[in-house]
Amino acid sequence: MPFERLRLREIRKTSTFRLTALLGVVFALGVAALLGLIYALSAHELTARSDRILQREAARLQAVSAEALPDRIITEIRHNASGLTLFGLQSHDGTHIAGNLRVSTDLGFNRPTNIREKPGAHGPLRVLAIRATTGETILIGRDIAPIVDLRHRMLALLLASGAAMVVLVFGVGFVLSLAPLRRVRDLQAASREIAGGRLDRRMPISKRGDELDLFAGTVNAMIEEVERVVAQVKGVTDAIAHDLRTPLAHVRGQLQRAITLADTDPRIVRLAEAATADLDLVLERFAALLRISELEARGRHAGFAVVPVAPMLAAAYDLYEPLAEDAGVRLNHAAAPDATITCDSKLLFEAVSNLLDNAIKFTGVGGDVWLSTEIDDGFVTIVVRDNGPGLAAGERQAALRRFYRGTEATGIPGTGLGLSVVAAIVHLHGFDLELGDGAPGLTVRIRCPITPAR
Repeated sequence: MPFERLRLREIRKTSTFRLTALLGVVFALGVAALLGLIYALSAHELTARSDRILQREAARLQAVSAEALPDRIITEIRHNASGLTLFGLQSHDGTHIAGNLRVSTDLGFNRPTNIREKPGAHGPLRVLAIRATTGETILIGRDIAPIVDLRHRMLALLLASGAAMVVLVFGVGFVLSLAPLRRVRDLQAASREIAGGRLDRRMPISKRGDELDLFAGTVNAMIEEVERVVAQVKGVTDAIAHDLRTPLAHVRGQLQRAITLADTDPRIVRLAEAATADLDLVLERFAALLRISELEARGRHAGFAVVPVAPMLAAAYDLYEPLAEDAGVRLNHAAAPDATITCDSKLLFEAVSNLLDNAIKFTGVGGDVWLSTEIDDGFVTIVVRDNGPGLAAGERQAALRRFYRGTEATGIPGTGLGLSVVAAIVHLHGFDLELGDGAPGLTVRIRCPITPAR
């Protein structure tokens, strides 16, 4: 089928997209939990490593005598090549005695603490405070800026990978949904053709053997059975209509000869005339049935050509205007705009004629019937409207079936096949047929695509 643009809303509603998104979310949550665990363990290990360094330095300084402690702190600072470890010595009142670490906040002893103070060029610090034997406070700090930077990088990596994963999941879901959705479009197109009466059409089946193919195979088997039953019923109906026409025509001829005999009893003449009228109705129905069968079986477009709409509707108006006048109905015709369509002009003329005949018949004396056209968005619509009793909303589709007679048709002659013939002609052309409310009356529209004149 021709490629149709797939809408994002349709793709988002497919089971493939939803399943892919669901699995992707579960996978993303798992990866996020794993990365979070790695982040937490790494941060904990790095912090523990800094604490071990601080504890080791604290143990070394606690073993130094009070007199040598300031000089030892200065020596430790000189030998600290990396510059990440800081030392300080404070008196009881917090006065700085020695070292390159000063802390203005109160710290608990023997418990490493993070502080945000930035002495000199150093970043965030993790500081351990211990009590010297003389009562002074020994401070050992560790610059944890590299650890903080690593944490930030890991967090950024976690967020970026999560965002990339979400985009990737939805992208994969979008791509994976295209093929199934296109196949569903193909199945929908085939279903519309089958619903339109093409029982020889079958659902397309791929070589994948997936659930769509299983469903299509089941539907095809069902359609084959429906086609067989419908063909049998139509065959029986058409055979009956065809086979009975000849003997009924012979009976009608015999009745006509009986009526013309000079010595025929007048009572027999009246009975023969009534029987002839009934036979005419039966023959008319058989002719309509065979006509519908012929239209449904044609499936060909040999008589199709580009036809102007205006002359065809004008001819239909000229034909039915005298008949409408005899019936006491006003037939109104608006001049049709210039538009051409591809059709079998004789068949479409027959469809319009049936609609006008029905409208005149059901409108009754003093009513109005309108024949007009509308052009909109590349389509021309042939409109036949009347102000008669119309059809209830629930009866409009049923009126297209064979032999259906509406509740308002009582006492009005007819076979119940006129709209069935119209529906068969419209279906053969691939046009749209719509029965609507005329408020009052019935409005029938035949919507045809415009074909540019050559």
